[in-house]
Amino acid sequence: MQDGAVTREDTSVYTQCTYLSEDDVAFLRVIEGQIPIVADISRADVLLCSWQPGQPCWVLAHAQPHSVAAVHTRSMVGQRLDEPAQRRLSHILFSCETHNRQGFTSDGAPIVVQVYPVWRPGTRQMIATLRVEINLLEHERQRRRSRVFQQATLQLQRMAQYGRLIGADMLSPFRESDGIMVVDRTRTIRYVSGVAMNLYRRIGYLGDLVGRPLSNLATQDDALVRAAMSQQRCLEQNEETGGRTWIKKALPLWNVAPPLWRRLIARSPGEEISHVILVVSDITEERRREQELRVKTALIQELHHRVKNNLQTIAALLRMQARRASSTEARQAIEEAVNRILSVAVIHEFLSRQEARMINMREVSGRIVTQVQQGLVAPDKHIIIGIEGPPIYLPSRQATACALVLNELLQNALEHGFEERTRGHIQVILENGGDRVIMRVRDDGSGLPADFDLSEAESRSLGLYIVRTLVQEDLKGVLEIHNRNGVEAVVTFPKSILGGEQ
Repeated sequence: MQDGAVTREDTSVYTQCTYLSEDDVAFLRVIEGQIPIVADISRADVLLCSWQPGQPCWVLAHAQPHSVAAVHTRSMVGQRLDEPAQRRLSHILFSCETHNRQGFTSDGAPIVVQVYPVWRPGTRQMIATLRVEINLLEHERQRRRSRVFQQATLQLQRMAQYGRLIGADMLSPFRESDGIMVVDRTRTIRYVSGVAMNLYRRIGYLGDLVGRPLSNLATQDDALVRAAMSQQRCLEQNEETGGRTWIKKALPLWNVAPPLWRRLIARSPGEEISHVILVVSDITEERRREQELRVKTALIQELHHRVKNNLQTIAALLRMQARRASSTEARQAIEEAVNRILSVAVIHEFLSRQEARMINMREVSGRIVTQVQQGLVAPDKHIIIGIEGPPIYLPSRQATACALVLNELLQNALEHGFEERTRGHIQVILENGGDRVIMRVRDDGSGLPADFDLSEAESRSLGLYIVRTLVQEDLKGVLEIHNRNGVEAVVTFPKSILGGEQ
């Protein structure tokens, strides 16, 4: 599907046009989905605008081309346009299908504007206009191209005018590196762009393709065009030909007869598909890069998986050592080291399971809380550790530092806040401040002594020293610890301070 080609606001733009019925809006939405490919192939901005005598003219949808620089650098949706006088538009309605004029953009660039009236289906009542706005220089280039291509582009625009480009909303964008061919209803090639000619040379077609039956090419082009003509809708497919990967798009064109007032809006029995536009994209290198990236990602994930396993093995060995420790102090020190190692292992576990390098700290914090609850809370104590807050995504280096800080703060709360208590609560609160992150670890334990000094406490506590170092050096943040019906430690640091480093 065209990604980002059509820019629009919500239905409030349509609701400003009170003369539009629900069926009218549904019909205009169909056209809205079809204009992106028209903008790409026409190399022009395409605007769908409301129109009613005596009423303001609003831009309902705006498609910008991927193939060239857009005429309007920003979305025009919701903008009010100055339309020609009602007398002029009535002339369009009753005499011809299009109206051309030269104009200027808001920054003074010259453009050519082609206006197509959009009628309510089954009537001759105009409800909107389709404006094709093209840079004057690009307009002159288009005029020098083959008449076959010019006619095909005109038919494409007319079909969008009537909402007949069925399936166009499901097509991928047309890019500057894509080629175009136009074939007639006998599936004979009538036009080949220079880019398309170069693309086919890559698989051995060195001569002129114009005039050759499409079936002569050892590709799936003929089958795609036949399917598009048979189903009367735009189609897209991927194929492997000549050792290369292609995306092909087929757009069947009806021979829409001009002056509209002489015929019914519905397609008459005599109408038939006259041409098919075939868009050719060679995505071989793009697919190779994607494959290389997938292989690289898989290798990195495998590396993180092995690091995690190694860290867990080290933690298991240290636990065995702790059971053989002769003193309580040594056993406690080893257990704290085990939890630090496991906190780092959690980050590597997340990186081994996902391609994205951004880590959800809400999930990481939950894992660390579980580890601390299971590993450090004595069986005879009933201390509940909870966590709240939204998902916050951080680069892996920031996430690692944050995980270690959280582990140390939880260990500190258990060791000092509940040393002589058997029941209590510890709450971890994550806050997303937009450009900064706030992490609070709050307990209802015994609280800080009246003469507590953080700098002095760091000299006596390895855990607090680690926290202060990580917060200041790695997170570039601030640590605060104060009494609040217990103790609350607050870590505040800027988000993504590490930039692209992961």
